[in-house]
Amino acid sequence: MQDNKRESEVLEQLIWVHNFWKFVNGQIKRIQDEDIQSNALEIVGLNVQSTFITCPADPSATLGIKLPFLVMIVKNLKKYFTFEIQVLDDKNVRRRFRSSNFQVSIRFLYQCFDRLKDLLLNVSIDRLKIILMAVAPMVMWQAVTRVKPFICTMPLKLDDGWNIIQFNLTDFTRRAYGTNYVETLRVQVHANCRLRRIYFSDRLYSEEELPPEFKLYLPMQQKA
Repeated sequence: MQDNKRESEVLEQLIWVHNFWKFVNGQIKRIQDEDIQSNALEIVGLNVQSTFITCPADPSATLGIKLPFLVMIVKNLKKYFTFEIQVLDDKNVRRRFRSSNFQVSIRFLYQCFDRLKDLLLNVSIDRLKIILMAVAPMVMWQAVTRVKPFICTMPLKLDDGWNIIQFNLTDFTRRAYGTNYVETLRVQVHANCRLRRIYFSDRLYSEEELPPEFKLYLPMQQKA
């Protein structure tokens, strides 16, 4: 039980200790978030792929955390955002899970085509095919989960404001790769987001069971 508690607090602690994270490009700063009236880590950058923090900072090191649930408390900045988790399975293979909100809604595409319909009427069939081929991957790239031998990419739907992302590593490893989860090796969080907490646990806990530092307090809840 003590080991579980220690592991569950590792990333929660590391998020505030920059020596354990490697930061690449963009901007990172600790801010006071107005919604929760508490500290958060903001990661922003124009290039999502090259703006990230990664833990451990040493490329040759690993976290070695065996707890199966990863929980991230993240604020939606209404920009592109992605995160990646590297795990080790019982086949001694390193696998990755990447979740992103890089997707264009069908409704958005309809709106675009509606505004451009007069222009498109004058476009040749060959030119229209090129346009459709360019647009289609944007819709399909993260609209569905895709599994390759060493990486699984998944869509991410964030609500407005703060979100609690719960990641069942045991279940995802089994369903994606047909193997058993052993441990988490690395966590990488890309722009653009605000981070309140990242932690591992042996199971999902209700709000009442969590210690105060693991909760997301809203001003209304503090007054209640």
